[in-house]
Amino acid sequence: MERRTIGAAALEVGAVGLGCMPMSWAYSGSQQRGAESLRTVHTALDHGTTLLDTADMYGPFTNELLVGRALRERRSEAFLSTKVGLLVGEQHIVANGRPGYVKRACDASLRRLQTDVIDLYQLHRADPEVPVEETWGAMAELVSAGKVRALGLCAVGAHSRRGSGTGLHDGTIRQLERVQQVFPVSTVEAELSVWSAEALDALLPWCEARGVGFLAAMPLGNGFLTGTLTPGGGFERDDVRARHPRFTAEMMAANQRVVAGLRRVAARHGDGTTPAQVALAWVLSRGRHVVPVPGTKRERWAAENARATGLRLTAEDLAEVAGLPAALGSWD
Repeated sequence: MERRTIGAAALEVGAVGLGCMPMSWAYSGSQQRGAESLRTVHTALDHGTTLLDTADMYGPFTNELLVGRALRERRSEAFLSTKVGLLVGEQHIVANGRPGYVKRACDASLRRLQTDVIDLYQLHRADPEVPVEETWGAMAELVSAGKVRALGLCAVGAHSRRGSGTGLHDGTIRQLERVQQVFPVSTVEAELSVWSAEALDALLPWCEARGVGFLAAMPLGNGFLTGTLTPGGGFERDDVRARHPRFTAEMMAANQRVVAGLRRVAARHGDGTTPAQVALAWVLSRGRHVVPVPGTKRERWAAENARATGLRLTAEDLAEVAGLPAALGSWD
C-alpha cells in the first residue's frame, strides 16, 4: 500500500486507515461479532493498512479492548490512534477535559490496548468548562512522559450549520489556533466524503498550510457510498443511521443519484472496481496529507478499502464526481 507522511512529527502510515468503531459501537449491535472483528483487523494489516482508529468511548471501552487483543502479536505493524475527552452515560455523552482525568484516561487506554505507547492521542471534544489549552497541556505532558507520540484534534461537529455554505469549521479552526500555541497539532480528524465535502472550504487548507495531517472520517458516508444499502431497508434501533437525516427511506432513494455517479466512474476502471473504492480514491486525491479512515467490521470491506490506494482517478473521473448532485437530507 502507498504510504503517507502526516504531521510535523513525520508520522508514516498506510494511505487508507481502519476505523474500528463499528466493531463495538454505533452500528447494528446484533451484527457485531468479536471473532470476525479480530480477523478484520488482521486482514487490514495484511493489506498494508497501519492506522487503526479507536476511542475510549466506543463501547464504552470495549473497542479498545478488542483492538488490544487484535494487536497482541502485531503491535509493531500498527499505528495506533485513540481518543479522549468524552464520557458515555445512559442517555447522554458529556465532555471531560480536566487534566487529571486526561492523564488517568490515558493510563486506562494503555492498559486496554495492551501497549506501552499510543502513536496518536486525539482530543475527541473540548470541555466547555475547561480551557482547551489546559486539556492540551495535559496531553502534551503525556508526550513528554513517553506514553504518547503525537497529538491530534477531532473537529467540532458541523451538521447543525449545514446549508449556510461558510464557516462550518470556524470553531475547530479557533481551537486549533489556540492549542498550536501549547504543543504542535499533528492531525485533525473530520468528516470528508463525496457527499460531505465541507472540510474542503477552510479546514483542509488550514491543515495543508501548516503541515498538519488530515484524517478523513466517514469517507464512505456511513456506508451509503458503497452502494450496498437498500432504501427502506431500515436500521436497528441502536444504529446511528436510524436517526440520520440522510438515511430516511425517502432521502436514501433521492441520494441514489450520487451512488449512480460513483458506479459510472467505477465502470470505466474495469471489473472489480467498486463505488466505495472510487469514493476513497476521491478522498485520497484531495492531498498528500489526507488519509481516509473508513470504518468496518467485515474482512471483505477492509480488503476492498485497502485496494482503493491503487485506483487513480482521471481528470474525467474527478470532473464527473464534482458534478454529482448535492446529497439531500430530511433537513433540506
